[in-house]
Amino acid sequence: MDYNSDFRYDLEWGKRGENVVAEIVEGDKTEVKSERDGWSKTRNHFVEFASRGKASGIATTQAEWWTVNFFLHDEFIFNITVPSIRLRHMCRNKKYRVVSGGDNNTSKGFLVPIVDLISVY
Repeated sequence: MDYNSDFRYDLEWGKRGENVVAEIVEGDKTEVKSERDGWSKTRNHFVEFASRGKASGIATTQAEWWTVNFFLHDEFIFNITVPSIRLRHMCRNKKYRVVSGGDNNTSKGFLVPIVDLISVY
């Protein structure tokens, strides 16, 4: 982005960002997941697509956004929000490892590298 010293331009850009955040947190548009501790070593996010033999998670969500909160030792560290359609596309088209997880390992999911969640390619 080119530098612009015009306050009105900066204000307009800031409002645009505020509107995106408002849309993400409004109503039922966001699927919120939380990762605890393990991500700090594996650098992965578990993206569930099946549970107890039925489609679930990214395979069934109607949410527009997918938000992941990352905790370490019960402390919130950061979160990442991506469009659900983008994450679904990534899971279909990349060769992510499928593992069991969730409660009592009754779910199946993709191990998506956190860096892929913020990659623009």
